[in-house]
Amino acid sequence: LELVIKKKGGSMKDSYLDEGFILEKSIGIGQQKRLENAKILVANTPMDTDKIKIFGARVRVGSMQAVADIEEEEKRKMKRKVSKILQHKPTCFINRQLIYNYPEQLFTKAGCMAIEHADFVGVERLALVTGAEIASTFDTPGTVKLGHCKLIEEVVIGEDKVIHFSGVAKGEACTVVLRGANKQILDEAERSLHDALCVLSQTVKNTKTVYGGGCSEMLMANAVMNLAQTTPGKESLAMESFARALQQLPTIIADNGGHDSSELIAKLRACHNKGQSTMGLDMENGSIADMTKLKILESFLCKSQVVISAHEAAEMILRVDDIITCAPRQRGRP
Repeated sequence: LELVIKKKGGSMKDSYLDEGFILEKSIGIGQQKRLENAKILVANTPMDTDKIKIFGARVRVGSMQAVADIEEEEKRKMKRKVSKILQHKPTCFINRQLIYNYPEQLFTKAGCMAIEHADFVGVERLALVTGAEIASTFDTPGTVKLGHCKLIEEVVIGEDKVIHFSGVAKGEACTVVLRGANKQILDEAERSLHDALCVLSQTVKNTKTVYGGGCSEMLMANAVMNLAQTTPGKESLAMESFARALQQLPTIIADNGGHDSSELIAKLRACHNKGQSTMGLDMENGSIADMTKLKILESFLCKSQVVISAHEAAEMILRVDDIITCAPRQRGRP
C-alpha cells in the first residue's frame, strides 16, 4: 500500500520513499508528540455535538440560565461519549470529523493522543495499514477493533508538520514524499511516478519484456519495411508509411534527450541492418549502445498497447467519410 504526498521546497533529488504511513494532520494541543506501541482507535463520529445539526432549528429560552443549562448538558453528553471511547483503552484516537476544544481537553487529560479531521481517504488507508476498523458507536467495550503501531511521532517535511506512523501492522505500507520547487514540477513528478507504477503493476501480471531505447521500434519498422518490399499493390505504400511512423518513436526519444536525432537514428538503422538487433539509444552518453549490457527493458504489454492504440487511431482517421474532404458544391445564381 503506497501513498504519495507532495511538499514544496528543495529539489526533486530530495524526494524519498518512507517505510511507514504519513498523515498530513497535526496532533492536539498540549498532547505528547511521540507515542510508542500505540493502540489506535479510528472513528468517524461527530465530536462537536454542541452545534445544532438540524438546519433551521430554534431553541427558545426564557433566561440566560436556561442557555447555560443547555450548554452544560451538551458538555455532559460529550463527556459521557469520551468516557465510552476511553473504555476501549486506546492511546491514540483518530477521527474523520472535527474534535472540538472540550473533548480534546478530555483526551489530553486522559493521556490519549487525539487527531482530528483526517479525510476519508486518510482514515481508510490508516485503518487498512494499522489493522483497525472504522467505528462510529462505542457503547460496548471490546467490540471495536483497535489498530497497532510501534511509533507515532510528529515530524517536519519542508515547512509543514506531519504525523508519521512507523512499524504498522502491515509492513508493506509506504509513503512516497515528492519534493520540488513549485506545484507544476510536483504535479509532473506525480504523473510520471503514477505512469511508472502502472507499468510496473502490468509487468508483474505479464512478465514478458522487450528491449527499450528505441530498439523494439526499429526492429518492428525493419520487419514491416521488409514485408512491404515483397507486397504488391498500394498496400505496400501504407506499410512503408507505418514503418516510418514506427521509426519516429526513437526519433522522439532522441529529441527529448537533447541529442541530434538525425545522426543517432541513421546509426541505429545501420546497426539493425547489419544484424545487430539489440542496439538502442543511450541517452546518458548520446550514442548507440547494446541494450542487453545497459539492461534497458520495457513491458511487452505496455509496448503492444502503444502500437495497438496508435494503429486504431490511424485507422479511425482513415475511415472518415470521404464527403468531408469533398469540395463544396458550386451554387449558381437562379
